[in-house]
Amino acid sequence: MSDLRTEADPRRWKALIFIALAQLMVVLDATIVNIALPSAQADLGISDGNRQWVITAYALAFGGLLLFGGRISDLWGRKRAFVTGLIGFAAASALGGAAVNTAMLLGARALQGVFGALLAPAALSLLAVLFTEAKERAKAFGVFGAIAGAGGGVGLILGGLFTEYLNWRWTFFVNIPFAVVAAAGAISVIREPAEGRNPSKLDIPGVILATLGLVSLVYGFTRAESDGWSAGVTIGLFVAAAVLLGAFLLVERSVKAPLMPLRVLTDRNRGGVYISLGLAAIAMFGLFLFLTYYLQVVRGYSPVKTGLSFLPMIAMMITGSTQIGTRLMTRVPARWLMAPGFLLAAAGMVLLTQIDLDTSYAAVILPGLMMMGLGMGTAFMPAMSLATHGVQPRDAGVASAMVNTSQQVGGAIGTALLNTIAASATTDYFKSHMAGATNPKLLTFQSMVHGYSTAVWWAVGILSLSALVALVFVNANPGGGPAASSADGETAEDAIPVMAH
Repeated sequence: MSDLRTEADPRRWKALIFIALAQLMVVLDATIVNIALPSAQADLGISDGNRQWVITAYALAFGGLLLFGGRISDLWGRKRAFVTGLIGFAAASALGGAAVNTAMLLGARALQGVFGALLAPAALSLLAVLFTEAKERAKAFGVFGAIAGAGGGVGLILGGLFTEYLNWRWTFFVNIPFAVVAAAGAISVIREPAEGRNPSKLDIPGVILATLGLVSLVYGFTRAESDGWSAGVTIGLFVAAAVLLGAFLLVERSVKAPLMPLRVLTDRNRGGVYISLGLAAIAMFGLFLFLTYYLQVVRGYSPVKTGLSFLPMIAMMITGSTQIGTRLMTRVPARWLMAPGFLLAAAGMVLLTQIDLDTSYAAVILPGLMMMGLGMGTAFMPAMSLATHGVQPRDAGVASAMVNTSQQVGGAIGTALLNTIAASATTDYFKSHMAGATNPKLLTFQSMVHGYSTAVWWAVGILSLSALVALVFVNANPGGGPAASSADGETAEDAIPVMAH
């Protein structure tokens, strides 16, 4: 592939701006709607039973279709998939902002998930083919990793500002300028070589099995949160997910052009990254939820003040990713950034287990958030880079999709699992202290805080496991040194072509 290794595209840094803008839009959308949900529910008359579907409709479509979106990206070309995803996401956001009833809002959220599943893997795989020189790749993925890590916190801030000072509809409308600018920029500056495409026929059985399997898995955790882990529907969904995903793996071994080539999954480094990122997402998504409720319900913070409370964490994420991860990625193996990063974030979570009814933000919550941000930023950057390291150009889309899939499924698991743990601990604490209670309202708050603290301890354990997985399985250095071999025998240098004029 030496004929492809020509001079790098001079517009690649401009392209990074628009790719990062699109990534920010997708990531912040996962949290921006959460804070606005109570206002939207009251305005549209959404029932309590249907309220969760505003979040679930997006998660099901996004998580279920990511592998399909990654394969379409390889088939169509990343630029076309990227621009199509942006335009579709903007249209779905406009529909959501203009919603006049429950059905219209839920439909818009599902459409956002569909186009997000096309956009997200296209964005990451574009980076993989645009930046191949070690130091440039480190800087590019540093920016991307910082945005991926901090976008959720930005969503909380914007959600609070829009809900308090404008209207919940702006949590949807804000996506439109993001998408328009990113699409216009992508059309004008991104150039992608046709050699990177995968023209093989689409694996229809694989698409059906993977989509239904992932939807069953994500929906199973959603039902576990509302109905309980032992409910018949919950168990049935988990059994269905196991059968469908097992059948998917069997099909992928036998078809000529698989949706998910097993060589992408069986590479020890990529497999380690997918598992560690999924575990980290379990811990992070659950913590965001508990801390938001703690600050608003127990401490009485406004939506804006709650969002601003996360700002130091976002600043440290950006610092960890762009200043620590980027500078060290070309000098030390990825495992020595990922494992210590996740452990530092876990130590920050240990501080947050100490919360009480009158915990000082400056003394406990602030340092905990800053440690988490610094650790996650440092770990995310090499993980994002390594997820596409050494992969063949024709597989870049599905390899990128697996990063988003692991985080999306991890987020769904984290929300359901840790919420269930917190609810159970809250109930047990309330029952055991009810007899001697003189102030029922105070006991309610104390029970809630105990539940949050218990769940965060679980998150500490899960994040520590993520660090262990990174330490054991990840042995490549995506930033420099000897190129690690990919699963099918190519070095990273052979596998990813440099962009030509």
